[in-house]
Amino acid sequence: QLKLVESGGGQVQPGGSLRLSCTASGFTLDALTMAWFRQAPGKEREGVSCIMSNGQDTGYADSVKGRFTVSRDNAKKEVYLQMNSLKPEDTGVYYCAAGWDWYADICIGVPHQGPYGDWGPGTQVTVSS
Repeated sequence: QLKLVESGGGQVQPGGSLRLSCTASGFTLDALTMAWFRQAPGKEREGVSCIMSNGQDTGYADSVKGRFTVSRDNAKKEVYLQMNSLKPEDTGVYYCAAGWDWYADICIGVPHQGPYGDWGPGTQVTVSS
């Protein structure tokens, strides 16, 4: 059974950077699209970014384009989210999720929750001065 665990969250000042990691165990990532979602206090969970198993096809929410970069290392079973120029509105719990590559439109633009069946517990990111 696939298990996902996020790390790398913390508190940072506006304009700062953080790098989140998602470590998988129990299953290979070779055929899985990986995604990052976030949930701010009092708001619904939203898609942030996704990356297909080939490591080339990616998608981003408009709010993070040009600031966040998703990447993966299938051999290490890890997925990363490099977050630069952080803003207070980036604050929230960030979740890593996995879904099958063959699911239609799983990573076209911003990811949607439906195709993703496995989730990590999340890591808190707080952007505040």
